[in-house]
Amino acid sequence: MKIGIFFGGQSKEREISFAGGRTVYDNLNKDLFEPVPIFVDSLGNFILLDWQYLYKGTIRDFYPPAQYQSADYQLYIESLCDDCGDNLGKISEDKINEIITHVGKRVYPHELSSMMDFSFLALHGGQGEDGAIQGILEWYNIPYSGSGILPSAIGINKNIQKDLLVQYGFARPKSMILTKNDYKKNAYKGDMLETLVAKIGLPMVIKAPNQGSSMGISILNEKDNHAFMQMINKAFFIQELSGKKWLNFSKTEKYQYLTSLTDIREGIGFPLTLEIVLQDLNGQRTPIKHLGIVFRPEVLEKLLDENVSENLHRIILTATSAEESILIERFIVGKEFSCIVVQDENENGVSVPLALPPTQILKKTDFFDYRSKYLPGMTRKITPIDLPTAQIENIRRECEKLFVAINANVYARIDGFINALGEIFLNDPNTTSGMLPSSFFFHQAAEIGLNPSQFLTYIIRTSISERIKTPKNNFFLHQKLQSLDKKIANNQNKTTLKTKVAVIMGGYSTERHISVESGRNIFEKLASSTKYEPIPVFLMGNGEQNATHELYQIPVNMMLKDNADDIRDKILNYEAQSTSEGQILLEKIKIEAKNITQKYAQNAIFKPQKISYEWLKQNVNTVFIALHGRPGEDGAIQKRLDEIKLPYNGSGVESSQITINKYETNEILKNNGILVAKHRLLHKKDWKENESKNLTQNAVFDQIEQEFPYPFIAKPADDGCSSAVKKIKNREELGAFCEMMFRENADFVPSAVQTLALKSNEEFPQKETFLIEELISKNGAKHFLEITGGLLTKFIDNKLVYEMFEPSETLATGEVLSLEEKFLAGEGQNITPARYTGAFTGGFGIDLEQNKIISKQVRETLQK
Repeated sequence: MKIGIFFGGQSKEREISFAGGRTVYDNLNKDLFEPVPIFVDSLGNFILLDWQYLYKGTIRDFYPPAQYQSADYQLYIESLCDDCGDNLGKISEDKINEIITHVGKRVYPHELSSMMDFSFLALHGGQGEDGAIQGILEWYNIPYSGSGILPSAIGINKNIQKDLLVQYGFARPKSMILTKNDYKKNAYKGDMLETLVAKIGLPMVIKAPNQGSSMGISILNEKDNHAFMQMINKAFFIQELSGKKWLNFSKTEKYQYLTSLTDIREGIGFPLTLEIVLQDLNGQRTPIKHLGIVFRPEVLEKLLDENVSENLHRIILTATSAEESILIERFIVGKEFSCIVVQDENENGVSVPLALPPTQILKKTDFFDYRSKYLPGMTRKITPIDLPTAQIENIRRECEKLFVAINANVYARIDGFINALGEIFLNDPNTTSGMLPSSFFFHQAAEIGLNPSQFLTYIIRTSISERIKTPKNNFFLHQKLQSLDKKIANNQNKTTLKTKVAVIMGGYSTERHISVESGRNIFEKLASSTKYEPIPVFLMGNGEQNATHELYQIPVNMMLKDNADDIRDKILNYEAQSTSEGQILLEKIKIEAKNITQKYAQNAIFKPQKISYEWLKQNVNTVFIALHGRPGEDGAIQKRLDEIKLPYNGSGVESSQITINKYETNEILKNNGILVAKHRLLHKKDWKENESKNLTQNAVFDQIEQEFPYPFIAKPADDGCSSAVKKIKNREELGAFCEMMFRENADFVPSAVQTLALKSNEEFPQKETFLIEELISKNGAKHFLEITGGLLTKFIDNKLVYEMFEPSETLATGEVLSLEEKFLAGEGQNITPARYTGAFTGGFGIDLEQNKIISKQVRETLQK
């Protein structure tokens, strides 16, 4: 059955939709379905995407292709134009068609029905969740996932939701709608905030009503007019900047500001409208110049440089896709939750809503913002929510009631709060949930025993059943449903043995949380395949030499917990928690969901089982090591698997023992004629001898400064590069780094945290030594970029042969490549293949022939 996956789209959530589409593509059961990736670009074009582009980090990494991009900024296709000098005209249709040929094939709506049997919607926001795409698919008789046109239209608009919730008797906080016209009339009179505080009270939440992923949302905690104005602008997707500030920006600061504007999650994006006003001393504003629509950041920079000449000037930038009204509500103080409601059928075949166990959201920021939602480790999800059973059941019943009230079908995600009095406030029913591996969508389904692949099968089958209820083409839909039911039943009863793969994740390094992400990623790809049966295995232990490896086969619901520490706690406390109220409730919900799980789940386990390497030898065919740092990359596990003659991925013991040690690796490379950074180790004992001396009299620091001019890089010598890699700019920072790396206990040193500007959730190991390296820089070269290369090995005629991939270009927005830039969807820039030419001249595009010549040289060096 061909499943068209629609992802990307025109909204500000397009990057999360892109990542979610990839998740669906990976997790579809390949025994049942053939995925057809339909990328929707930000102009609304449908593109049958060449599959390899699914694995790009962001949309801007491949579309538009590098040869059509400015090298200085990564932009979306709506920022391209045929003549991007002073001419701000849009890109022509012929140019769009030409660009699309580089990534796939353009598809027109009337062609969709010949390409797919079913459409899976992973689109978010406007044109994705609002009924628009649902209407197109209805027109062309293509069944699709999730709710129909009406509930989708309700689900996207927070203003309509507010009125509907009131009409159906749901509790609602005090609220008010503010239109852009009213805002412009009253914004600078100073009494708007006073009026709102009197009507609504504090704290208040300010929302962009047609956005998801917490975009355009802020919380105002105190009566601060400046902060209030900034939050209102954020919800309307307006940015203001004083002329004085622009004039005082350095070239680098201008570049950083313009780059931030291109980020549709934090900035307002391009194209945008530009207005320059004159502001007097009383704050009154007189519009003096409307400079129209600006498509590109370099054009904006030129216009501002030419037109901002007085300190009294103020710059107003507004997104061309902006809100016309915003919603302001009293913020509910209480526990925040999210609940997936799915559609079940009772004994009589009647559809009934079933609320899965609601998840409590514990945030490290004021509210559940974009980064909190999608970056591993930024929040904790507790399922079920930490409340008495009666209150959890009240939440479930309210969510089921709202599911019916908005005419939702198949599934929906409903968010809300419960306060100290037990009052439940629901908001923002989403008819399309996020599809990332860490999303509530998969997280809660796992609690009833469905892995992501099985849950997607449920969504597809239930959606077809729902579309049959409309008397349109339903004879053919009945045939599709009968065929799919037969295949699902055959798949359940399949006796063909698959290759059993133990996927080992977790560990005890500072990269353990990312290891879990990697392990889940591998598990999900294998679980949807026709050939493999993955078994998730979690490794625990400690970092001591010859440490014991504790291995556990874990259920899927544990594997999908937020991070490695949560999984570890669940394993260690499983027996103690088995009689808790929460666990008893989960057992009850599993019984309620038995119609679903019996149809879609196979041999689901819910209890962690302690296993051994000997157990692996008896029960699996091979091992996939998804661990990072020690013990996965240092040869320790490889040695144990060699002993029991169980094959595994990657390099063997000897090379693993070398590459875990960055100092030893550098030495080997240097001795073999490879250019490496100048480097040395700093040992704890040497630092200890000088610790009591003040920074100005520290002999070991004197020696380091003679060898390495500031700035230089400090990092662990035997851990992953995601953690504790710092650009050291002075002696104070070097001292702080030593205090953190050589601290005696796990607690962070507050003064060092402040000096190094460490984040609250940042990992920082304790080591006996660390590595100092010179900072690699341009150093007089014409071009300079950071690259990452990959390779495979294979044997031809008993000779080892290397297959070198095209290297990627990685761009850090800060001092070093951050965790977010490596792992957060839509963050950072990883461009493949790397742009070796033309990328640094300020011009457009690259010299493809010259690029090939340089690429060959780079790959030869990497192979050596």
